[in-house]
Amino acid sequence: MDMREKTCCFTGHRDIPARVLPLLSAELEQAVLGLISEGVRYFGMGGALGFDTLAAETVLRLRDQYSQIRLILVLPCRDQTRGWKSKDIACYEAIMARADKVVYTAETYSPGCMHRRNRHLVDNSSVCVAYCTRNAGGSAYTVDYAQRQGLRIILLHGK
Repeated sequence: MDMREKTCCFTGHRDIPARVLPLLSAELEQAVLGLISEGVRYFGMGGALGFDTLAAETVLRLRDQYSQIRLILVLPCRDQTRGWKSKDIACYEAIMARADKVVYTAETYSPGCMHRRNRHLVDNSSVCVAYCTRNAGGSAYTVDYAQRQGLRIILLHGK
C-alpha cells in the first residue's frame, strides 16, 4: 500500500445545521474508524470552518486511541483566517498546533487558491469523505473532481 492508498481527504460545507450535527458527527466517526480498520493512516483536510473543523477534531480525538493515524492540514494560504471570528481562529490554531503536518498551497490569498488546496487534497488521496448536500460550491466541485480522479467517495448525510 503506497502513501496515497493510505490517505483520505475530507470536504464539506462550512455551515452545518445544529439539528444535523450530532448525527453527522457520529456518521463521520464511524467512517473514520472504518477507514482506520482498512489501513488508512493519513487524514488530510483543508482547515476551513464547519465540516473541515469537525473532521479535524474527530481525527485528533481518535488519534489518542489509534496512535498510527496522522492529521495533515493542507491550507490554501497563510492568511486563511482573515475576517474570521476570534473564537474560530482560536479553534483553528489549536488544531494546527496538534496537526502532524501542515502544508500551504500558496503564501497569501489569491483567486483560485481554495481550488488548488482542494485539488492537492484529492490528488494525494484514495478516499474522499464528504458532507455535500448541494450540487454547487466548493464541496460539490471537490466531490466531482475526486470522482473524476477515481477516488472512492463516502458521502455523509447526517440523517
